[in-house]
This record gives sequence, C-alpha cells and structure tokens, in this order.
Amino acid sequence: REYIVVQRIIDLFLNHYMHAEYVSVCMSPRSVRNIDWKYYMSQKNEPQIMRRGFMLILSSPSGAGKTSISRAILKHVPDIELSISYTTRPKRPGEIEGQDYHFITQDSFKEKISRNDFLEHAHVFGNYYGTPKSDVYEKLSVGKDVLFDIEWQGTQQLKQSAREDVVSIFILPPSLQALEERLLKRAQDSMDIVKKRMSLASNEVSHWAEYDYIIINHDFEKSVAHVRSILFAERLRRERQLGLPDFVNTLRTYEDT
Repeated sequence: REYIVVQRIIDLFLNHYMHAEYVSVCMSPRSVRNIDWKYYMSQKNEPQIMRRGFMLILSSPSGAGKTSISRAILKHVPDIELSISYTTRPKRPGEIEGQDYHFITQDSFKEKISRNDFLEHAHVFGNYYGTPKSDVYEKLSVGKDVLFDIEWQGTQQLKQSAREDVVSIFILPPSLQALEERLLKRAQDSMDIVKKRMSLASNEVSHWAEYDYIIINHDFEKSVAHVRSILFAERLRRERQLGLPDFVNTLRTYEDT
C-alpha cells in the first residue's frame, strides 16, 4: 500500500527535479530504493532548457563514506558522471583500468603535470592523484555534471581554477570510533595504513569550513538523499541555466489570436 501511495504522489508532482527530491526525502529509505528514478526523470513533461554542468565534489576523511555515497548518486541520478582520475598507486583487487582510475607511473604523471593536463593534482599517502582537464570541461559544456571523490587539497585547487563551476560537500563521520570501525571493516589497507589514516583524520576534518555543504553521515540513506537534494537545487541556479533567457522571452511575447 505504501508503494502504491508513493507512486501516486510521484505521478502527481514529479514534473520537476525539485519535486522528485522533495518526495525522496519524505519517503522511507526502503521506498526510495524501490523507485525507478531514471524512469520517472525521463517521463517529466517540461521545457528542455540548456544548462552548463558543474563539478560536484565529495570529500571526507578516509572511511567516512564519500565513495559509497558517490556510487549511489551515480546509480540513481541521471546526467552525472564520475571524474576518472589518474593515479600512481597500485591497483586494488576488483578495480578496473579506465573505470575506477587511470593507473600510470610516477614519471608519466609528472610529465602530465609539466604539460598542465590536470585541473588538480595531489600527493596523498605516497601516491599521486590528478583530474584530467579536457575530459571535465567537455562534459560540463554539454550539460553533464561531473562527480569528484577527492581530498581537500584537490578541492582547493579546483576552486582556484574554476570556482563558479564547483559545488563542494564535506562528509563527516558520526564519531572517530565509527570511522576506525569502518576502516577496519572494509579491510582494504594494512593496520599500519589504517593507523596513518586515523592520525590524519583530524587534519582532514579541520578543512570542513572550506566547503559549501556539510553532511554528518549518521545514516547512509539519509546522506545520499541530502546529496541528491543539493545536486538538484544547484542545477536550478539561474546562472547555470544558459537557455533560460531565450525561454523567458517566449513568455514575454503574447499575441492575441
């Protein structure tokens, strides 16, 4: 019965992105997962107004949940793609070249730095990470948003080079104990690396005030809904809707037939 009611609400009100987000926040997490959001987004009957995409940054201490939230956004929200970074770190089990990262040598990475190929780059835990400039700008120009799963160093660089195109979100853990438990549970790093990540967490958290939005990741489903709310609201900013002046002009001309 709950599912039927929710479907009816969406049919009545889902004519706009913000309506979709309002319903998703009010629904229970189980109901949100049951909805085929991409189907409903494709069924909306609204004017197609050209817009410029933006860079959506998710940052957090390691283990606070930014990567899991990023995957949920990419799965359920249309017109957004993950920025595929270059890195010099070794490939982890299950990672795919060109899908998770572009894995290259340090010499190749430094060559790209010298050619100014990166929007941002950082040196983290002994490895380099960098965002390719040409790929991102091409997507923004055709109205695609680009999702970044990067640290505070990269965020600072992106804001310096493209502030108007950047929307930044910092994900905080509910506690240090919860953060350590998540790092141990995912079993991706050695105990030495886990300790190093925990020791650096306080420094990473200290940069929270540099971000546009802050989410405390108490509950994964709610955190995803909050990120989705921010994304849809930012898409509606006047300055990003490049086709809006032409559309408004059609509303200012009235011919009495």
